[in-house]
Amino acid sequence: MAYTNNAVLIRRELLTRISKLLFEGNLENEVDRIPVEMRPKSFEEVSRCCIYKDRAMIKYKIMALLGFSISEEKDELTSLAEYSRMALARPEIDQKVLTIVREVCTSCIQSSYMVTNLCRGCVGRPCMLNCPKNAIDLHHGQAEIDQSACVNCGLCKKVCPFHAIIYVPVPCKEACPVNAITREDHGRTNIDYSKCIYCGKCMTACPFGAIMGKSQITEIYKALKSEKEVYAVVAPAIMGQYKASFANILGAVKQVGFDGVYEAALGADITIEHEAAEFKERMDREESFMTTSCCPSYVKLVEKHLPELTDYVSKAHSPMHYTAAHIKKEHPESVVVFVGPCLAKGYEAKQDPYVDYVMNFEEIHAFMAAKGITVNSAEKLEWDTNITNAGRGFAVSGGVAGALKKYVNGAMVINDVAVNGISVENIRMLKSFAKGQCEGNFVEVMACEGGCVAGPAILGNPKTATRQIKDFCK
Repeated sequence: MAYTNNAVLIRRELLTRISKLLFEGNLENEVDRIPVEMRPKSFEEVSRCCIYKDRAMIKYKIMALLGFSISEEKDELTSLAEYSRMALARPEIDQKVLTIVREVCTSCIQSSYMVTNLCRGCVGRPCMLNCPKNAIDLHHGQAEIDQSACVNCGLCKKVCPFHAIIYVPVPCKEACPVNAITREDHGRTNIDYSKCIYCGKCMTACPFGAIMGKSQITEIYKALKSEKEVYAVVAPAIMGQYKASFANILGAVKQVGFDGVYEAALGADITIEHEAAEFKERMDREESFMTTSCCPSYVKLVEKHLPELTDYVSKAHSPMHYTAAHIKKEHPESVVVFVGPCLAKGYEAKQDPYVDYVMNFEEIHAFMAAKGITVNSAEKLEWDTNITNAGRGFAVSGGVAGALKKYVNGAMVINDVAVNGISVENIRMLKSFAKGQCEGNFVEVMACEGGCVAGPAILGNPKTATRQIKDFCK
């Protein structure tokens, strides 16, 4: 789950500063001043050794928000102004949605178990007696772990009666459910894109903000300034991001400069139609179960790590796809921008012929802040009354299964199973399903625990957002 911390606040401030300069037309002239303005010489609480290190960190974070992988740097003296020019001139951004800012990564120590000063040097010494590698000894009245012999089994921590032994993780590596985070000889982190499912868990887990999503805001800005019509497709989770009416939220999005705003819930209703028809066909063929297909991280998980589940995944497209296809049919020459809480949508959009760009909730909020838009006072834009609230419920865990049940209205028996978040344990459970151990016939899988309302680029508290969405859908 994504929690607000200082690293997140710095990212949001950078997004707002960049967005403001974009709309003022001063990005190239002023962007190099951002690190100095955020870390002036009088700044006292630096994150690293000095303000100069902090400024370097901010520079590289800005590079990521301009859409560059840090590995693309060829010359350390290349200014942010030059990167801005390249960003505004490039025809498109590449498919990698994440990048690691090496100057921010602190080379976290290898995950390990450590004895704290809570150790009482007890007579029982269960940590020593239960260690399978004899890696623990007593020195000066306290237990010590020989890290060269330790295999990180955790038995010592489990049996210590004083809870004196702690586990020290590498946060990003610990959060990744597919072992896509690797470490170099010097301890720096890398992302193995052959394994990555773009869930963003590593980004939200890193307490230093070293893992960044590559933003498409410069491309979206250019589209808004072009002569083409530009339409936003907003994910239903957006109604839980502000303490404001849904009509105000939609109006604020449109006020950014879009020619129109469509709900992705429009496509969710179409997704359910397709899934219901497909589910009936599969059950008529006496197949054991079917899984959802609307979460792009889950789709990549199956493709890269669980090929045995391929035949069980629904062939229905995501709500984003169907909504964008609807817009392109009505406005063939338009530009479609998906707005949601998800990083993986950036990758999905690259494969979708109907979606041009993707921006997350932090980025749309930065655009609003840059233009002085207050959500509560924005001109209201009424929602489409033809869209079902079941489709809007896709934003929370259980929402897809709930929508399917409402759609079939008792015509089919649906025994749903919710896989609430992609984790090591849930991946293990999904593998068991492929071996015939699934107790239901419809499996809903969401990468983020709690659903899209807990995505890696949200603004509001997931629990509050869930309550707001459920209240609206009543």
